[in-house]
Amino acid sequence: MARRLIRPRRWQPPAFHDRGPTAPLRVLRRLPTGGHGPEDVVFDAAGRILTGTADGRIVRIDPATGDRTVLADTGGRPLGLHARADGGVLVCDHDKGLLEVRPDGTVEVLTDVVDGEPLTFASNVVQAADGTIWFTTSTSRWDLRNHLGDMFEHTGTGRLLRRDPGGTVTTVLSGLKFGNGLVLAPDESYLLVAETAGYRIRRHRLTGPDAGRTEVLADNLPGFPDNMYLGSDGLLWVGIAAPRNPLLDRLLPLPGFLRLLLWNLPEAVRPRPAVVAWVMAFDLDGEPVHDLRATDGSYGFVTSVAERDGVLALGSLIEDDVAITKSSASV
Repeated sequence: MARRLIRPRRWQPPAFHDRGPTAPLRVLRRLPTGGHGPEDVVFDAAGRILTGTADGRIVRIDPATGDRTVLADTGGRPLGLHARADGGVLVCDHDKGLLEVRPDGTVEVLTDVVDGEPLTFASNVVQAADGTIWFTTSTSRWDLRNHLGDMFEHTGTGRLLRRDPGGTVTTVLSGLKFGNGLVLAPDESYLLVAETAGYRIRRHRLTGPDAGRTEVLADNLPGFPDNMYLGSDGLLWVGIAAPRNPLLDRLLPLPGFLRLLLWNLPEAVRPRPAVVAWVMAFDLDGEPVHDLRATDGSYGFVTSVAERDGVLALGSLIEDDVAITKSSASV
């Protein structure tokens, strides 16, 4: 990994108590994607799994048979996805911006510039019934390959953005600590936004007397929350990419030169995220319901989870396959 200067910002992370898993996570099957790094997974209206791979392809997989269809090639690096009712897909592409994949496989760039600057590190996306598109960016300073630089730096350059049906893009929230997963409430009254480097999930109100207000839904999580999905069980499912790193937590409130020294150590000796397969589920009041973990090496670095009828599909930045398991209630 190329070395570069970081601009460390002090932050006092809250002390946390890890209550531990509520049940083990058991990988039942693995569905090959034909590529690498299925970073986000979502179900379409027919119950098929959609994901994007590192080579730019958008892939649809039948969870029952494993049959795989390539829907499109973005020419970039697809991350977050939103399945449209018409069979199309909205894509946050790390390299290309906010894209639309039409049902016929053609790809259109919806947004690649925000406030006169190139749109970088588009992360996750949802669409409202009126055509409004909401999407996040993780950082304006780092790319996917070097995303850990943002965790060390902690400057908070993530955003929540709104694209109205006419195409105008507005920054709704800035200063997010690595903005990531995004979920729209069933009644479209609020958005839920994951801040990976802030160890929390926030709720941004869209309607009612509190419209425009942002509050914390779930705070002080024991790991790094990534992509999120509202399951058919009514729960908010969250991929936990890795546990919090105790050394990083100790360094964040201290003078920044310590993180600079650590960042510039050879990659082989710098702290690395622990390899664990980990998902959590919360009710819409932010109370934890499920905490499923596997440390047996069967899968790792879970960046996304989607639930449908008790079946969980897991995606990962480092794996080749989508993993299939069940919610603890169905094990």
